[in-house]
Amino acid sequence: MSEDTLTFKEMCAKFDVTPRTLRYYEYIELLSPIKEGRSRFYTPREVARMTLVLRGRRFGFSLEEIRQWLEIYEQQGTEAQMEAWIAMADRQLGELRTQYEQLAETITDLQKLRDDIAAEMPK
Repeated sequence: MSEDTLTFKEMCAKFDVTPRTLRYYEYIELLSPIKEGRSRFYTPREVARMTLVLRGRRFGFSLEEIRQWLEIYEQQGTEAQMEAWIAMADRQLGELRTQYEQLAETITDLQKLRDDIAAEMPK
């Protein structure tokens, strides 16, 4: 293999993922490594895709959403993929803002309850 490809073990180490995760991503067609016998080799394309997958997971997208988004590039090109990304990001930002507001309210309620109970305790 060429020097710009990574082995299965190198790919796991580079992205700090388990072998099981990497095999699963291949199974659900997020990654398509080159196979030689039982060995797998990851090209710069697969490294870039893995970077996008992990970034998408960090932002809260499902693996299926990420897979479909990556497929848009393969079928329709960069512009369609960027348009899809904007729509996905807008939707996810709305969901995250809602979660943030709910979490802030929960924190406020918990802090008030904690403070009320602490104030009632004998000194």
